[in-house]
Parts: sequence; structure tokens; C-alpha cells
Amino acid sequence: MGLQDKPTKYWANQNRISAFQAAKAGLITLWKEEFNFRIHLLMTLAVVVAGFIFQITTTEWLIIILLIGHVIALEMINSAIETVVDLVVGTKWDQQAKRSKDIAAAAVMMMALIAVVVGLIIFVPYLVKLF
Repeated sequence: MGLQDKPTKYWANQNRISAFQAAKAGLITLWKEEFNFRIHLLMTLAVVVAGFIFQITTTEWLIIILLIGHVIALEMINSAIETVVDLVVGTKWDQQAKRSKDIAAAAVMMMALIAVVVGLIIFVPYLVKLF
């Protein structure tokens, strides 16, 4: 029986399993190879701890969780773009490759800055109450 002869249901289940395995492999790769990803996770831990300490509201938690998700997802996309550009261009220098990588990095930076500003808006009032 060839690959084409496998029942559709079998392949549907295999594709779901493969998707989760690929995502897991991607997370492991990010953790091992991408310094900025680890920095974002460290900042995530700090923000989550601060959220518990200050007992932020449910609405504030929702905002924080969405921002964390956006920053981390953009960092993942940035890493993927950098990998593909490096694969296509190789070791030679290319202005368009640099442009693509710079723009992807700028997207992460912009979202991270927005997250910092929103984080300050949420957490500064709690800090002021301490003093």
C-alpha cells in the first residue's frame, strides 16, 4: 500500500499530531537558539509575578496576556523570517535580505515598546500606592 492509498482519516490524525510535534520542535529551537526569545520569556515571568503581587484586575490581566502573546508571536515570526532569509541568501551580503530582517526586527521592537508603555500605564498606579 503506497502513501496515496492511506485512508484520509489516518492522514488527518497524523497531520494534527505532526503539527503539534512541529510546534514543540519550534519552541525548543527558539529556546535553545534565540537569545531574544529567552529575554522575552524572562520579561514575561517578571510581568506575571508583578501582576500577582499587585493583584491586577481581570481586565488588566487580559490586556497583559494579549500583549505578551503579541510580543512573543512576533519574535517567533521574526526568527522564522531571519532563518528563511539566511537560507535563501546564504553567506553573501544582500541589501534586500538586510532590509527584510531589519523590518521584521522593527516589528518586534514596536510591539515590545507598546507593551512597555501599556505595562507602565497598568503598573505605575500600583507602584505609586506603595510609596
